[in-house]
Amino acid sequence: MSATARSVNTTGRPLICLVATAVGAVFLLTAVLGFVPGITTNLYDGLELAGHDGNAKLLGLFEVSVLLNIVHGLYGVAGLAMARTAASARTYLIGGGVIYLVLWIYGLIIDQTSDANFVPLNDADNWLHLGLGVGMIALGLVSGRTDSRRT
Repeated sequence: MSATARSVNTTGRPLICLVATAVGAVFLLTAVLGFVPGITTNLYDGLELAGHDGNAKLLGLFEVSVLLNIVHGLYGVAGLAMARTAASARTYLIGGGVIYLVLWIYGLIIDQTSDANFVPLNDADNWLHLGLGVGMIALGLVSGRTDSRRT
C-alpha cells in the first residue's frame, strides 16, 4: 500500500488533523475522568487544588489535582482547536510532545515530596510523560509526512 493510500480517509481531512483531534479528545476525556469517583481514587478526601499533598489518583496510578485536571482540559481544547489545519496540528503534536519531555525531565530531577512538585508528579506520571512526549512527536512527524506525500 502506498503512502498516498494510507493517508486517504473518509473525511478528506489530512491524517495529521485527525491524529491531533484524537489526541486532544483523549486529553479532554482525561480531564473529565479526573473528577469522576471510582475512576479517580480518593477523589472526595484526596483531591487537592494543586501540589503533591493530595492522594487522588486517576486509575489508581497517576496523581491528579484540580489544577492538573484543568490543564488536561485546556490541553485537550487546544488540540481540538489546532487540529483544524495540518500546520497547526503538527505544531500541537510536536510542540506538545516536547513539553511532555520537559515535564518528564522535571519529574526526574525534583524531589517528589517538595513544594517544587506542584503538578503533582509520581513515578507513573514520569513514565507516562516520557511515552506521551515520544509518541506525540512521532505522530506529528509520521502523520505529517504521509500527508505531505499526498499533496
